[in-house]
Amino acid sequence: MGYLFLLLAAFLWGLIGPVSRLAFQEGLSPLLVAFFRAGIAWAFFALHAALLRQVRVAPRDLPVLLLFGLVGVSLFYGSYQLAVGYGGAALASVLLYTAPAWVALLSSLVLKEPLDRVGALAVVLTLLGVGLMGLGGGSEVRAGPLALFFGLLSGFTYALYYIFGKLYLPRYATPTLFLYALPVGALGLLPFVDFVPLSPKALLALLFLGGFSTYGAYLAYYAGLKRLPATRASVVANFFAFFLFREVLSPLGYLGALLVLLAVLLSVRR
Repeated sequence: MGYLFLLLAAFLWGLIGPVSRLAFQEGLSPLLVAFFRAGIAWAFFALHAALLRQVRVAPRDLPVLLLFGLVGVSLFYGSYQLAVGYGGAALASVLLYTAPAWVALLSSLVLKEPLDRVGALAVVLTLLGVGLMGLGGGSEVRAGPLALFFGLLSGFTYALYYIFGKLYLPRYATPTLFLYALPVGALGLLPFVDFVPLSPKALLALLFLGGFSTYGAYLAYYAGLKRLPATRASVVANFFAFFLFREVLSPLGYLGALLVLLAVLLSVRR
């Protein structure tokens, strides 16, 4: 069941790009789309938490939840968009999926999950595989300092979702966590957005992004994370995302796909 939940999450996340392009065509900027995505998803999580009557958190956990909103929503969304702007989509995608390496290191330091040789090999193969897949996709790559910086920052902040979930899922339901994190993330993006009138098509795209590709995806992902170790979950989620939504057009890309598959098999066997 853990793998099925991750597959569903990867499917919903994979729709973010195509649906966001519909909003871009209607005149919305990437950061404005990110702002509305966070705000709409928050409305769903707030209603869910209220129905569960799970809206309270311990005062000692509140600062961490608010900090996660800034890092996991504002900084993550913003750094990824900037990486795309400075280096192109292919390089940004490759650097985003350095997340398994960050997860492995953070899991070892924070969660005390042992990282043996097989686990380390799986991480190396994953990073090499996604790199080959991204470079083999045929997109232009501009690997300047700012592109590398924001791309690696997006990978690091993406990895924090795994660590945060492992630390706080045993204490709170998923809706409770995002009830507090998402509005802080939206407010963190607010100074950087310019509002424009919303057409019906743009509104439908935003509702889909917030309701399905964020609210639904997070519910599915954290349901899977409850059933799998953090490092394994990160590798498997990346595997699903690449095989469902990456068009591999070159021999280099196919080689990368095989390396990612091998990494997943090693991780599952471990």
